[in-house]
Amino acid sequence: MADADVNELQLVDENTIEEYENEDEFEISLGANIDDDTCSVEAPDTATSGLVRISNTEEVTVDNASVNDLAIKRLRDVFNKRKLLVVGGRLFHVRCCAHVTNLLVKDGLTEIKPIVDCVRDGIKYLVASESRLLKFAEHASNLQLSKKKLFLDVPTRWNSTYMMLATALEFREVFPLYSYNDNVFTWVPSDEDWVKVEYVCELLEVFNRVTNIVSGSDYPTVNLFLPEVWQMKEVLQKKSNDENEYISSMARKMRIKFDKYWGECNLLMSVGAILDPRCKMMLIKFCFPKIYKDDEAKENIKFVESKMKEIYAMYVNEHNANLVEHDVHKSSSHGASSRSVISEKSEGGRDLFESFLRTTDSVQQPIKSDLDTYLEEGVFIPEKGVEFNALEWWKANTLKYRILSKVAKDILSIPITTVASESTFSAGGRVIDPHRASLAPETVKKLLCGADWVRAMYGLKRGGSVEDTDDDEMVEIDLPDGK
Repeated sequence: MADADVNELQLVDENTIEEYENEDEFEISLGANIDDDTCSVEAPDTATSGLVRISNTEEVTVDNASVNDLAIKRLRDVFNKRKLLVVGGRLFHVRCCAHVTNLLVKDGLTEIKPIVDCVRDGIKYLVASESRLLKFAEHASNLQLSKKKLFLDVPTRWNSTYMMLATALEFREVFPLYSYNDNVFTWVPSDEDWVKVEYVCELLEVFNRVTNIVSGSDYPTVNLFLPEVWQMKEVLQKKSNDENEYISSMARKMRIKFDKYWGECNLLMSVGAILDPRCKMMLIKFCFPKIYKDDEAKENIKFVESKMKEIYAMYVNEHNANLVEHDVHKSSSHGASSRSVISEKSEGGRDLFESFLRTTDSVQQPIKSDLDTYLEEGVFIPEKGVEFNALEWWKANTLKYRILSKVAKDILSIPITTVASESTFSAGGRVIDPHRASLAPETVKKLLCGADWVRAMYGLKRGGSVEDTDDDEMVEIDLPDGK
């Protein structure tokens, strides 16, 4: 990226901020148009996009392109000069968890690339003909295999590669049997190769679970990720010393990439975990010693505690300022209308009592803060089988934690992955097809929003057949009846 382009980006952001800096709260939607040499700010119609909320919390969630790092650094400098960022901007740059996981796993998969290519090419050959699939299914039926599906991956999406390998592993005995009847079919991994695939799938299982969480279209909250990231770190540390050289080499490659992006203490994940009533500080104290060395773990625990208190103190100050401002506004309004007999009578007992409560609340602080009370109480243990929603819990406990619930609402609403937003931007292709290309923008908006609302109302998940999928989605192949 040329220096002139970066300076232009900074000027654009400064001018935008100056236009709105007198507002109490405003939003800026950003989209990065990335190519080899330039970077520009546009409307948010690209995959690399984020939302800057200039209020209590500010963040930009982007993928891990190097130009993003430089652009976000410039943007953070602009906001810091105007003292718009909390905790020194430590919450400002949020790296997409899905992209980080994808990068480190793809690095590891290079260790078995020839095997992956062999399995992929073999499945491509089978899918090209219904008669080949039928013959393959007959061999699977003769071996009494219960699996009835194959998967063809998308090379750029590692989790689809994992699914392809894990499913193909179930048919490891079918591949050589099929090759006996088809001399053209040469894509038969050796027994040693299948053992490698088995170990690799075992390693990638935890990463697949993380990807399934962060790739959900129902916007997973930030409190979900620290336990998964800790498990990823623990698995990589263990597998780096594995007796199998290819596994240890694969784990070491992945660990280097992990440390590059998540080696330092991730404040957003940590604060999100604290605001999960099932975890609080207990999860931090449990997993930090497993992620970091002893001295570093203690230092990071103290750091997270201090920043949590700093964020809470900011909300307390804002809460008190709002109470005082409301009381002053009420008094001035009452003074202006005191000449009217009707206005005097309109100031009833309830209004006077509420003014007294607001004044008392701003002057007399409780002995214990919301944060102290919350942390001293035991963790919440939900019922088994009942899906827990942290935001719903805070909504139900708003009266008990009046200030801390506002912190939780803002922190937990920060997207830690761009996958959900990318899914939204790519949804247009499923609504506007060649047969419905003349739909008005309002109609498209109603179709998209209506479908989301219906799914949310009835607890439905997105679905679709192979024909409905995009070209870059994994293909699921049902094997014909081989009997």
